[in-house]
Amino acid sequence: MLQRDTTMHKGLSAKNASVSYGQTAVFQSLSFRVKPRTLTALIGSNGSGKSTILRMLAGLIKPRSGSILLDGCSIFDLSVKQMARRIGVLSQGPVAPEGLKVEDLVRQGRYPHRSLFGRWSVQDDKECNDALRLTGMDDFRDRQLDSLSGGQRQRAWISMALAQQTDILLLDEPTTYLDLAHQIEIMELAVDLVRQNGKTVVAVLHDLNQAARYADCVLLLKEGSIIAAGTPDAVITAENIANAFGVLAEVCRDPFTGTPMYIPLPRQKDRDRSEQ
Repeated sequence: MLQRDTTMHKGLSAKNASVSYGQTAVFQSLSFRVKPRTLTALIGSNGSGKSTILRMLAGLIKPRSGSILLDGCSIFDLSVKQMARRIGVLSQGPVAPEGLKVEDLVRQGRYPHRSLFGRWSVQDDKECNDALRLTGMDDFRDRQLDSLSGGQRQRAWISMALAQQTDILLLDEPTTYLDLAHQIEIMELAVDLVRQNGKTVVAVLHDLNQAARYADCVLLLKEGSIIAAGTPDAVITAENIANAFGVLAEVCRDPFTGTPMYIPLPRQKDRDRSEQ
């Protein structure tokens, strides 16, 4: 019987969670809530704990203390299949067997909904077709993954996660190593999944301007602590950027979206050189 914490709101949350690797503490007593049907961005310098938090939310790392809750229930009380029906995960740089076709990859997303010897059903077909349609990959279903561009491969992997029929998607650096056009493509897809399909998306991002433009909520991490959380306006400030990254910046308005846009200032030696 699952023990429900009735004091927590609906959604995915951490409550006083602490994680260590051996004797090294990654973070301690971390608490936050991911609001349903939003895109939440985790940002911070390398080693700040972003990917560790994502892995913890996915149930891949169990906190030394504290809880990770889904609708008030500990996710560690759920079976692997129960978790896979609620939370889809796209890790950084996923790898598929050579020669695997897009449709075969997407079909793997149906495993949480099938019994060991269950036959492939009309519903399975529908969910795979819907996932391919949502990501614009329907025309690529017969293509091998290794024949696709980087952005197309990312969309194929997201299709597999969507075929799981989860309400929550966790994306670990989904735009890393992609060119600019494909980065925009993936971020706009994530926004569409939230706005048009009611998904909850949590993404680890390195680009602060991507987080500012596309996210509803931003968590800014430094050395295992959340030093700012809220809307992009509240988090993407010159003071917070200097604190988290040690970089001076001007923050102005994106002329198209009105969201914050940061411009890093030259370091002192570069300013001195330009003034000579």
